[in-house]
Amino acid sequence: MSDATASSRFEFGALTDVSLRSVLVHVAMYGAGVVFLLPYVYMVSTSLSTKQAAIQPGMNWIPSPVTFATYVRLLSESQVVAWTINTIVIASVTTFLVLLFDSMVAFSLTRLDWPGQRLILGVVVASFMVPGFVNIIPLYTFISNLGLLNSYLAVIFPFVAGPLGVFMLVQFFDNIPDEIQEAARLDGFSAFRIYTHIVLPLSRSILTALGLFIFVWSWNQFLWPLIVLQEEAKYTLPIGVVIIQDTFSFQPALTMAGALVASGPLFVLFLLVQDQLISAVEMQGVT
Repeated sequence: MSDATASSRFEFGALTDVSLRSVLVHVAMYGAGVVFLLPYVYMVSTSLSTKQAAIQPGMNWIPSPVTFATYVRLLSESQVVAWTINTIVIASVTTFLVLLFDSMVAFSLTRLDWPGQRLILGVVVASFMVPGFVNIIPLYTFISNLGLLNSYLAVIFPFVAGPLGVFMLVQFFDNIPDEIQEAARLDGFSAFRIYTHIVLPLSRSILTALGLFIFVWSWNQFLWPLIVLQEEAKYTLPIGVVIIQDTFSFQPALTMAGALVASGPLFVLFLLVQDQLISAVEMQGVT
């Protein structure tokens, strides 16, 4: 009887420890989530406030009254629509081209056999040690000589292939079983068909994660677009937010509205692809 009682107490104690640990983990996670959401809540609240209420001291979390006049003014007195279109086009095309070229390079380095593969991979990895600022002047000279200044291509072209994407995809492609590729070759698949019909479908999660990273990075670019784009109508949203802040003096509601327009789509995009992102992290952990 005493043994059964001791066993029950031990099981209850273990269950209590697990439950307490789970509660603490969830409290910490939800607490961190609330902390991360606070800037967005304040941004939305301020952007919906009147001009007078936005400049009042203190934290006004619930605007009274709620007004959309700031957004109307933002759309009518700035080129935020053009900036948004520019940013979407540049980020989307850059992401597509990076995924295309980086996946092809990674496929050739892992699934094909040709001399110098390790040397090329070593060069790719070594390029991580080169600061991006070192390339600004050579890149600007190159783009200028091509006559691409003040165009989408000037922003997109220098970043269509990068070492980060190649390195990530090499690690993933290298863990795809060789038996799958051998079976495909026995069925008459060419290397290109293996790439398009086998490797890419199996890599959907990692490609989504890489695509999200590249899209966010391209969306948030500031220095390079500011250098190569010379007309205000062709600017991207990060530059536009600064222009809004400088043009309309001290107007927090207008500044927050511009910041929300610039960051809101990224928040929505993450919510749409979070399942694929989590799957990519899990697959990378397993492999």
